[in-house]
Amino acid sequence: MKSAVQTENAPKAIGPYSQGIRVRTSELLFLSGQIPLTPAGELVAGDIESQTEQVLKNIASILEAAGSSLNHVLRCGVFLTDIAEFPKMNAVYSRMFGENRPARTTVQVLTLPGPGLRVEIDAIAYIP
Repeated sequence: MKSAVQTENAPKAIGPYSQGIRVRTSELLFLSGQIPLTPAGELVAGDIESQTEQVLKNIASILEAAGSSLNHVLRCGVFLTDIAEFPKMNAVYSRMFGENRPARTTVQVLTLPGPGLRVEIDAIAYIP
């Protein structure tokens, strides 16, 4: 149903992501960008690791509600307010996704929609 696309004719992935993902399904799930708020709406203050973990927990909860999981994520967009925090975000991202390596884009943005926000992540997944 899902397979990684890899070719020697393009640069190898240098992190926990795939060059591309191929999926044969008609049930795609598009998640809006998630920010580090708890289900009660409180900001997870502190470091990029704590914020990234909360964002991915939020994504996992939405996926579960739709009948999917982090294992079925095909692509993520990661938005950081400080690209210097990329290695720390990447470590949490790698731990949370495990062996699943979605295609991914990571960019630095000037700001996110709220004070204290350091990371936002959106996702595309499939429902098996």
